[in-house]
Amino acid sequence: MIDWEHVSALREEIGAADFEEVVPMFVEEVEAVTDQLTEESTAEALEENLHFLKGSALSLGFFTLSAMCKKGEIAVASGERSSVDLTAILNCYEESKQVFLDGLSQIIAA
Repeated sequence: MIDWEHVSALREEIGAADFEEVVPMFVEEVEAVTDQLTEESTAEALEENLHFLKGSALSLGFFTLSAMCKKGEIAVASGERSSVDLTAILNCYEESKQVFLDGLSQIIAA
C-alpha cells in the first residue's frame, strides 16, 4: 500500500524540515481533490482529478492509490466512466493515509 523505501528516499532527498512541510500540504491538496470526486462533474474534470491524485499519490509512495487512479483515469479517457469505482478509490486513500500517518513516526525517527 505504501512504499516506505520511496518515502524514506523522498525525505532524504528534500530534507527532514521540507519533508515535514510536504506531508500536511499533500494531505490538504489531495483531500481538496477527493472532495471533488464526490461531486457531479464532467468526464474531463474527473479524468483531470484522477490524474492529479495519481501523480500526488505516486510522489509520496501511495502506490496502491496511484495504481487505482491510473486505472480510473484510463477508463474515463476510454469513455468507460461508469466502470470507475470512486468509493474504492476514496476508501483506498483514507486507508493509505492512516497507514502512512501511523508509520510516519518511524520514518521521521530514522
